[in-house]
Amino acid sequence: SCPLCSLLLSVPPTELRLVNGPNQCAGRVEVLHHQQWGTVCDDGWDLEDAKVVCWQLSCGAPISAPGWARFGRGYDPIWLEEVSCSGTESALTECRAKPWGVHSCHHGEDASVVCSGNPLPLSSYPMALRLVNGPSRCAGRVEVLHQHQWGTVCDDEWGLSDAEVVCRQLGCGTAVSAPSLAHFGRGRGHIWLDEVNCTGTEAALSECRAKPKGVHNCHHGEDAGVVCSDPSEVRLVNGSNRCSGRVEVLHNQQWGSVCDDSWGLDDAEVVCRQLGCGTAISAPPRARFGLGYEPIWLDDVNCTGSEAALSECGARPWGESNCNHGEDASVVCLGKLPPYPFMVQLCKEQC
Repeated sequence: SCPLCSLLLSVPPTELRLVNGPNQCAGRVEVLHHQQWGTVCDDGWDLEDAKVVCWQLSCGAPISAPGWARFGRGYDPIWLEEVSCSGTESALTECRAKPWGVHSCHHGEDASVVCSGNPLPLSSYPMALRLVNGPSRCAGRVEVLHQHQWGTVCDDEWGLSDAEVVCRQLGCGTAVSAPSLAHFGRGRGHIWLDEVNCTGTEAALSECRAKPKGVHNCHHGEDAGVVCSDPSEVRLVNGSNRCSGRVEVLHNQQWGSVCDDSWGLDDAEVVCRQLGCGTAISAPPRARFGLGYEPIWLDDVNCTGSEAALSECGARPWGESNCNHGEDASVVCLGKLPPYPFMVQLCKEQC
């Protein structure tokens, strides 16, 4: 079997393209938002941003990041401005930027990218990571993917700073604990990492110092684990995937819905971030994904969009509402799966 290829079949093509260039790996950067293509302003645009675009499109390494509409002026809208990537993101939508559509630019400032055009080896991408054998996707034994095989991490020097990076990379909030001694069961096969030493600020575990991959003096009784703050107090149901659906929150050990009064993209953005689902695409009202069941836990939710969890947003007290389930709020997120071309490449190499 080839689970990565099965996953690939459910992933839509990336919502990013390069246009008006000499080939598919050079041109004006355009992103899809609200089912409409738009451009990116060149304010702050540089090679780190271009690197993410090239990776996302499986176009190799960045050669240049031209501004000033090098590949012609686009058309309205201008979707992104002041994009600021670290260079480790797997998609442009993971980079910091002004809110969608907020800008002070004109199309003479459209950003562009020129990539090498040759796909990079898989080792150049951030190392894939997962937590297994835990009670949720945000707790479990740490496993990393190397040479197409999943393997474990030794607990030598393993601590909260390392766990913090794992939680951040997986979109799982903050680290609660960093269990050692195979707390979530012994793994099998390779032990890929030993003596991992993160500062806690890295964007991915592969950025942390460690012994060379596969070099260790451990056994699987020393497999490292992680418990993150776990966004399991919110979920999306009845959607096409875990990143879309009716919003439900957990309170008093019971799931309930959220009223759509004042519900908008800022609120949806928080839900998507909390679930590790990327950016919000829409915030449908009126039970778009079906009617929930009692209770209706939240009403008049008012997020700024910067909160780490829906529970941090302003709202009426739990259980107080003037709504019915025909007003249940929903969310559609972009998702945070690996870029489509990258998955194609990985599928070809592995399968």
